[in-house]
Amino acid sequence: MPDIVRQALKKANIPETAVGIYVREVGSERPLISVNADTPMNPASVMKVVTTYAGLEMLGPAYTWRTEIYANGPVKNGRLQGDLILKGYGDPSLNLQNFWLLLRQVRQTGLKDISGDLVLDYSYYNFPAEDPGAFDGKRYKTYNVAPEALLVNYHTSTLRLFPESQYDKVRVTVDPESRLLNIRNHLKLTRKKCGADSVRMNIRDDSVSNHVTVVFEGDYSVHCGQAIYYLSLHESSAYIHQLFSELWRQLGGTFNGGVRRGAVPVTLNPIDVYRSPPLAEVIRGINKFSNNVAAKQLFLSLGETESNNNKFISPDLARSGIRQWLFSKNMDFPELVLENGSGLSRRERISVRHLNDLLNAAYFSPTMPEFMASLAVVGVDGTARKRLKKSAVAQKAHIKTGTLKDVSAIAGYVLSHKKRRYVLAFIVNHPKSAGAAKAMDALLEWLYVKA
Repeated sequence: MPDIVRQALKKANIPETAVGIYVREVGSERPLISVNADTPMNPASVMKVVTTYAGLEMLGPAYTWRTEIYANGPVKNGRLQGDLILKGYGDPSLNLQNFWLLLRQVRQTGLKDISGDLVLDYSYYNFPAEDPGAFDGKRYKTYNVAPEALLVNYHTSTLRLFPESQYDKVRVTVDPESRLLNIRNHLKLTRKKCGADSVRMNIRDDSVSNHVTVVFEGDYSVHCGQAIYYLSLHESSAYIHQLFSELWRQLGGTFNGGVRRGAVPVTLNPIDVYRSPPLAEVIRGINKFSNNVAAKQLFLSLGETESNNNKFISPDLARSGIRQWLFSKNMDFPELVLENGSGLSRRERISVRHLNDLLNAAYFSPTMPEFMASLAVVGVDGTARKRLKKSAVAQKAHIKTGTLKDVSAIAGYVLSHKKRRYVLAFIVNHPKSAGAAKAMDALLEWLYVKA
């Protein structure tokens, strides 16, 4: 271990027994640095590199997710005499913009008026629904949204706070607007230093009516500027129903029906199929911005290689698919523990040696350009945009970061000043892991300058 890294760990009170580091030049058999190389460790969000690299090779960079649209009844002069059915296959990118594109695509078939209900088919995922608060008790946080075969905008509401000094108040907006959401704004605008105020948010939900009330209380400084909260407040079908109704109206259609979950009748053929952006584009959001929900959706899609005629998929099929893929590459990772493939887990494990092996293989893969482009560039974008901005290694390293309570990690590639590229994996599992960032940055700089 370079002395500068050792000293940074010592200063952070992190013992070397809690650290795993493995560094080598790409293609080399011998490591440059090896510390606790074979110890199984929790990698936090760095586990996403396993999921995304596997996805590129198992599914292909051009892979797209489909959402099928069915008319359960005759369509005459643009009017559907029956229900409209949406069947999802795990698209992780069906955000507000893409859901609008889906509905616009349906309107272009000539369908305008819907006399029946909206029916949502979630059957492609064959496993029990997860408790969104199981990981850390924060059930309304968007990163805790559970996987769903038909997942629209992570059923997220974006709440923005705008300080308006001219009116001596704080304005609160919601996107998308919803009749199911009520905001009570009791915030007081102050001119204190930003950070000295406290905003309290109380969420009250009615599981019967699906109505949610968010109460804002406390003080908010005019110097804080705009603040944004991303919250998953509504049950999926209620959220989709509300959004569908509003967007369909905006697109010139009429719909006054209800919503229910159901399955597509076997005799029906889709009237249209919406396709997501390609996987190579989707993984940029997963790796650069550490999108946990999209990573979980991709992880499940890896089970398609093991499913029976693509009827349904499950976490067990995804784990089996990844292990078969590793076996095909002559890789045996006995310590590997996969829960959901996102790293938002207390159980997932991998050693730094095998994480490094995987990244080294990715560098020589046909999908290397797509994979490397998905990683955050140090000092430039994603989760690494604020790291080492004024350092010589800025723009010279592509990394994935990972952070949980008691976990800090980075993994990726560094191009040295001698134009040699190194692959690294650095994981800390310790109660003081939050202080490991300086040691990790020191390693990145050392590799650029010294290696």
